[in-house]
Amino acid sequence: MQYRTLGRTGVQVSSLVLGAMNFGKIGNTTQEDVTAIVGAALDAGINLIDTADVYSGGQSEEMVGKAIAGRRDDLVLATKASLPMGDARNRRGGSRRWLVTALDDSLRRLGVDHVDLYQMHRWDPSTSDEETLSALTDLQRAGKIRYFGSSTFPAHRVVQAQWAARENQLSRYVTEQPNYSILQRGIETHVLPVTQEYGMGVLAWSPLASGWLSGAIRAGQEISTNRSGFMRQRFDISVPANRAKLDAVEQLATVADDAGLTLIQLALGFVTAHPAVTSAIIGPRTLEHLHSQLAAADTVLSADVLDAIDTIVAPGVDLAAHEKNDTPPALLDAAQRRR
Repeated sequence: MQYRTLGRTGVQVSSLVLGAMNFGKIGNTTQEDVTAIVGAALDAGINLIDTADVYSGGQSEEMVGKAIAGRRDDLVLATKASLPMGDARNRRGGSRRWLVTALDDSLRRLGVDHVDLYQMHRWDPSTSDEETLSALTDLQRAGKIRYFGSSTFPAHRVVQAQWAARENQLSRYVTEQPNYSILQRGIETHVLPVTQEYGMGVLAWSPLASGWLSGAIRAGQEISTNRSGFMRQRFDISVPANRAKLDAVEQLATVADDAGLTLIQLALGFVTAHPAVTSAIIGPRTLEHLHSQLAAADTVLSADVLDAIDTIVAPGVDLAAHEKNDTPPALLDAAQRRR
């Protein structure tokens, strides 16, 4: 396992992070499954676990909490808030009112008295940066969180939050968690240069592109992954973006074969090769998935392999930009771009 410094925090974290989105009903995993996966990941050298309150409605946090009992001091524990937790209108967002409650709920589910990294799952256009950063700073001073970060923030929102922290003498986001893979390279244009400018750690989510780069999706084969069962539009080959992804996967598989690598090793090695990226978040649903992804822990891609990838998916290009969850609200809601 490789280890990198998380931004400028001085905290050393593994180049692969155990993501817990598949823990619970989303991934149809039991507590026994989760305990085995967490134990194997920690034994392999992974020292950062990333979850969120919204994953299976809090079930993921509860399962992680049980799985890490007795090993809390061995790891860097991260969770997230801001996405809706139920239908109540104030159980979401970045307000002080909600974040104080959301964090206490997460700590209770995890069975800990603090988390190492607390992340805003998405930026909240209805709440000022000062409001959110002030609440997070107070929670940090209270000892309930050690650091805080953002997730899937557009570059201009990362910059704005950094400015607001400095202007109001508040603590700042020290990490960003963006969507990044060979098939989704758009953040190379704006987000990654900004995170480098501000010395932020980067924890990349979906480095296997929702399973497209796992080796389980190939031309001429039926797509039957767990994710395709509840996100069918993202795997419908009649959709042009999906056909483009499948074509890229076939070319990438040849590059991997020629380099003596699995497609998973190629995909994870690509993400962790970028100098702005600290770690890639893997999200195994089974022990088999975990072991296939751990095989990439020490993968270092040669310049020739990276050049070959660039010819298949050009730097800065997203093959399915609409799937990245970072589209400005005005592009989704016509009312926000008309007087």
